[in-house]
Amino acid sequence: MAHSAEHFGNPDDLREYVAKLDDPEREGWQMPDEVLRALELAPEMVVGEIGAGTGYFTFRLARAAALVYASDADPRLVEVLRQRIAAAALRNVVLALAFPDDPAFPASSCDRVVTVNAFHHFPDPPSYLRRVARALRPGGRLAVIDFHEKVPHDDVRQAALAAGLRLLAEPRFLPRQHFTILH
Repeated sequence: MAHSAEHFGNPDDLREYVAKLDDPEREGWQMPDEVLRALELAPEMVVGEIGAGTGYFTFRLARAAALVYASDADPRLVEVLRQRIAAAALRNVVLALAFPDDPAFPASSCDRVVTVNAFHHFPDPPSYLRRVARALRPGGRLAVIDFHEKVPHDDVRQAALAAGLRLLAEPRFLPRQHFTILH
């Protein structure tokens, strides 16, 4: 599976990659309903999503929150998601092409920020998390979910501490991933 720098570590074959991201079997190991419960979302909240991809979580977040800022650094995936958002006539999702070192969320705008399977792409995790923390409102939370084999859980904790974030919870129900909630 080939990867190129302009695709941020994502496979070059977009069709194959989209099929992988949309695989119906993902629900069994990604457990999106349980993840949303752990995020403790409320209907009036604003959520930032880093690495939105094809919208696996975007659409779920949009049903649970007032507004979703969905960003991805891969322009191909942003276009796929833009088309899907338009087809679904979603009015509460703001889509953005993220910078490699910044998710492009407005300052102090988010009650929750979620990154699923994207932390391992962050070029400088502590610096990136500091930028993410600027998007959080007072009392806001950042949830990091990533694969055990892509990034050690201790690396997430260390980057969070270096960014000035504090550990709030570590839900342990995901079979393939670690889940860290920070504030």
